[in-house]
Amino acid sequence: MRIRIEKMHESAVIPKYANFGDACVDLVAIRKWKDEHGNHCYGTGLAMEIPINHVGYIFPRSSIAKTSMALRNAVGVIDSGYRGEVIIKFGQIDGDKIEYKIGDRVAQFMIAPVLSINFLEVANLPSSDRGSGGFGSSGS
Repeated sequence: MRIRIEKMHESAVIPKYANFGDACVDLVAIRKWKDEHGNHCYGTGLAMEIPINHVGYIFPRSSIAKTSMALRNAVGVIDSGYRGEVIIKFGQIDGDKIEYKIGDRVAQFMIAPVLSINFLEVANLPSSDRGSGGFGSSGS
């Protein structure tokens, strides 16, 4: 799959796979700031054209375990119509000030196909073995 990508800043780093068969590429921070909600924002200086019927996902890297940060929306979703800069936002979990720096790989990114959904309202759903059992219902 070919993805058109725009370097919005000369120091932006075009993502590449570290190893053959990897699911994600790393995104590198070229600038950082705090937004009006106190989130730590990292700009990549990149914009891309995600194909129709696909989505871009932003996941935290495993190195996040070395910080006191958490990806703000758990998994970032970039819709195919978005053409702005890819920005990653983190929240501070505790008072420690361990953060990513400019030039660090701050997140993982992948593109995946999506299906369009047409909902059909029904009076009742068919039963299943699980039924309505929710959180923790399948054991510990």
